[in-house]
Amino acid sequence: SSRVVALVEVCPCVAARVIGMARFQSLLVEKHPNGLDVLTLNRPERMNAISMPMCQELTDYFAGLLHDYKTRVVIMRGAGKGFCGGLDLLQQSDLTPKDGEAAGEVDPSENEVSKTLKGQRQLVEMFRKMRAAPQPIIAMVHGAACGAGFGLVLAADIRLVTPQAKMNVAMFKMGTSGGDMSISYFLPRLCGNSVASELMLTGRFLHGERAVQTRLASELYPTLEEMEKGARQLAEEMLAGEHNGLRLTKECLNLAIDAPGFEAAVALEDRQQVLMVVGGDWKRRIGNFSGKSKSKL
Repeated sequence: SSRVVALVEVCPCVAARVIGMARFQSLLVEKHPNGLDVLTLNRPERMNAISMPMCQELTDYFAGLLHDYKTRVVIMRGAGKGFCGGLDLLQQSDLTPKDGEAAGEVDPSENEVSKTLKGQRQLVEMFRKMRAAPQPIIAMVHGAACGAGFGLVLAADIRLVTPQAKMNVAMFKMGTSGGDMSISYFLPRLCGNSVASELMLTGRFLHGERAVQTRLASELYPTLEEMEKGARQLAEEMLAGEHNGLRLTKECLNLAIDAPGFEAAVALEDRQQVLMVVGGDWKRRIGNFSGKSKSKL
């Protein structure tokens, strides 16, 4: 299809070593034999803007990861010229009432406020399911990542960028609060309150180089192809880890960042380590490391 062609034109190496392709209208999900999923937002004709159908597909995909033990790492990217332009405001959505609804022609419980809140909650559920996924998610950001697209970038575990990446809190520019799409939760934790305040209170763009300088992104790559190689290398290093160790480490990171203090964080670490030492692959790997086994780590 034209959408698959658009993806391959962006980065030809994505299509290699694929064993399956999940069926969605607005997404491409390529499943690789080593446990890697490559998730592509696939509406390049609309800058991968998030329509309500795409929102539901993303919610379903992330929800399915919770009990998916074959998928171990996810690389998330956008087809075409950018990552995600934000919400698709040109499409009819459930975020605003349809004609006549605001005039009281529907049940009072479905007034303008309650209907808009329902649409807002549907969007936020996408981020909730994404963060609940036990697999590490690597976001590859090239071109625009605005509004809700910026929220997806922030909700990932690792962010990689090119110099052309530009991210912003677009909703502030559009006359609403900059606190939206989980941005107020993630942004201060990633780059500090000062930079977060600057971006949320102005809607300024954050470009790739500064994203690395502010520690929002891990690595700056000169081209999309180089970023693709870097993401694959990162994923392969993660996949070399023990299966449950990978999942528990992500869980530990997510819980520790909001832990009430040092004791709570180390108590969680202690329990996870006991689980892995007693029931995991620790003894074999220690034997390998010590040279007592011929098998490779």
